[in-house]
Amino acid sequence: MNGCSLGDVVAELARAQKPSAGTPAYSRFVNRPMGRVFAAGAFLARRTPNQVSLASGFCSVVGIALIALVRPSFVLAVVVTLLLVLGYGLDSADGQLARLRGGGSPLGEWLDHMIDSVKIVLLHSAVLISFYRFDAFSNELVLLVPLAYVCVSAVMFFGLILIDQLRRRHGGAQKPNERGDSVVKSLLIAPTDYGVLCLVFLTFAWPSVFAVLYGALLAANLVFLAAAIAKWYREMAALQPLSGARG
Repeated sequence: MNGCSLGDVVAELARAQKPSAGTPAYSRFVNRPMGRVFAAGAFLARRTPNQVSLASGFCSVVGIALIALVRPSFVLAVVVTLLLVLGYGLDSADGQLARLRGGGSPLGEWLDHMIDSVKIVLLHSAVLISFYRFDAFSNELVLLVPLAYVCVSAVMFFGLILIDQLRRRHGGAQKPNERGDSVVKSLLIAPTDYGVLCLVFLTFAWPSVFAVLYGALLAANLVFLAAAIAKWYREMAALQPLSGARG
């Protein structure tokens, strides 16, 4: 693709975009298009997917550190949101850049997952620290909300990674969902999208408003996790164990 413009590369990435089945609305309509632009820019600048992954992690970690270290304010809320959104956009860009360059690598996949796992744990931990350090609430039971969120997010992340590996190992990959491309479905599962969580930090200057929205996302994710676990259980029960595998 020598001599291509940014627009040409973005168009090529759009044609090679992964299926949108089961993709929440923010990732589908905002983050992936944003990631295409970042990936195209990185391609033209001769950056590697791993470099983009590290840039994503850097933006996210800086934003998370600010949550824990700086007293909530309007300026902080805007800066944190921009850093988290930028980090998430770059997180989409690394995979798109890898496909554009001919495919990813085990190192790239490992690095991407490690950054995601660190981000998940640190983000909610930072919210907990902020609530505690800056006395955002008189009722300390509110501290249980970010604690519960980090547990739900960690279980969800591990469950998604594990179920994908087990499907591959046992040949149980699901058939494409003919209705999975529904915009309505994308909107219904939007609360589970990390991008929506990033946007909620725009209200971080107003602890009560933030806590309500943050708690609502936690509740939605808890319901989604319970439904996912039931679905995964049925799917795994239907697979045949490999010879010598643990039953």
